[in-house]
Amino acid sequence: MNLEETLYRHFGFSTFRPGQKEVITSLLEGNHTLGMLPTGTGKSLCYQLPAYLLKKHVIIVSPLLSLMEDQAEQLKVRGEKSVLALNSFLTPRQKQSALSQLNRYRFIFLSPEMLMLDQVITEVKKLDIGLFVIDEAHCISQWGYDFRPDYLHLGSVRERLNNPLTVALTATATEAVRTDIKSKLNLREANEVVSSVDRSNIAYIVENFSNYETKLTRLLELAKEIKGSAIIYFSSKKTTENVTQYLQENGVKSIDFYHGGMEQEQRKLIQQQFITGQLRIICATSAFGMGVNKEEVRAVVHFHLPVSMESYVQEVGRAGRDGKQSMAVLLYCEGDEGLPLRLLDQQIPEDNQIEGVCTMMSEQNENRQSPEVLRQHYSLSEGQWNFIQHYVKEHQEQVEMSVMIEQLKQYSKTRRQYNINRFAGLFNWLKTNQCRRTAILQYFEEDLLKPNLICCDRCGVNVKELTENLKESILNPVHPFEWKQELTAMLVKDPELYEK
Repeated sequence: MNLEETLYRHFGFSTFRPGQKEVITSLLEGNHTLGMLPTGTGKSLCYQLPAYLLKKHVIIVSPLLSLMEDQAEQLKVRGEKSVLALNSFLTPRQKQSALSQLNRYRFIFLSPEMLMLDQVITEVKKLDIGLFVIDEAHCISQWGYDFRPDYLHLGSVRERLNNPLTVALTATATEAVRTDIKSKLNLREANEVVSSVDRSNIAYIVENFSNYETKLTRLLELAKEIKGSAIIYFSSKKTTENVTQYLQENGVKSIDFYHGGMEQEQRKLIQQQFITGQLRIICATSAFGMGVNKEEVRAVVHFHLPVSMESYVQEVGRAGRDGKQSMAVLLYCEGDEGLPLRLLDQQIPEDNQIEGVCTMMSEQNENRQSPEVLRQHYSLSEGQWNFIQHYVKEHQEQVEMSVMIEQLKQYSKTRRQYNINRFAGLFNWLKTNQCRRTAILQYFEEDLLKPNLICCDRCGVNVKELTENLKESILNPVHPFEWKQELTAMLVKDPELYEK
């Protein structure tokens, strides 16, 4: 089998990107596989191409509705008709109809929460599953413990589905996280395909400020200086909106904001406007970015600090997917570390919250309070409530409540320290005097194999010179438009629908 011919026939590309062929080959040889490929290198191809060769159903577990919808839409644009995104965008009647006709679909996208429903499991078990895909698999470690506990049950779901061939895909995972992913998915024997996290066409720049006002003024300058599309990341929904308004009022055009508190349809509209070029700049929280298929983002700017090095690399990796020179600019003011630390702390319950909630949950039925009352009474965030609820559900039949409370306190302490350590990795990078690219690679246990001429601020790069280079890159593209390849990608499709 010539995989390059298959790639060209189905997708119109003549060569694979780093890591793609290795992951696909491993799967076609029947091996469970964990693939770590940098953001923007086409992880979705790693399950899409095998789907056409295996000619069976592919189940894709995806963490975000926007990511799921975007990937499903991209498949449809490519001519694939048998695609289903089973999520909350569907009405109850549409969901029921889709479940009754699952056998019609080649690609089936689901959230972890949707896959936990007995009715869904029952229908999925009836399928001949060729491939079980965990997209953005780092979320198992990043979100599974504190925010999305259903990620931790995906291993048991695999068993209920008779352990289908599985691929876990991520862009950022240390060796410890990769081990955790395999453990939680019960992938005791799995091939690992690990590509470098280095994105050589992205320059890393950190700028320091004495106060918030000077940092805000600098952001305004950057928004006007940057040529091409850009994403500006914030950690606060309110600040995202306020800064967007400030930039608009001060002459920045084609800019809008995006965050998880907006209506789904509004978020979808903003995302499409950015992808199609109607908007040049997006001010966004971390809710924006996964699955956004826009190759020509020239800059990613962080106004607030991310919560970890993994989050930072994921977010800046959305720049320069077309391979052209791009930049990542982080604006830092002394004290900025307070916000991410507070956000991390809000994911873990305090000892008094654990004691109060667990005690009330153990009361006789007539004295029990509803989840809404408990959350409000103890001022629990969604993450804190999920954290307690998940732990109690997993352990309440194993030990007495008083013992479990003490275990949960210790577990919370361990997870809090884990989050702090991950943030410390980012903060140490922020303060480092060494090459920033080298420091990122060291965090992910890699070595820099080839020096970059345009590397980072520690290596002499500054934004002004770089923006001039970016301007030249936009006006004089290094890679001209390949019309034959683009036409082939649009017209050459697999003619057959799914067959038993």
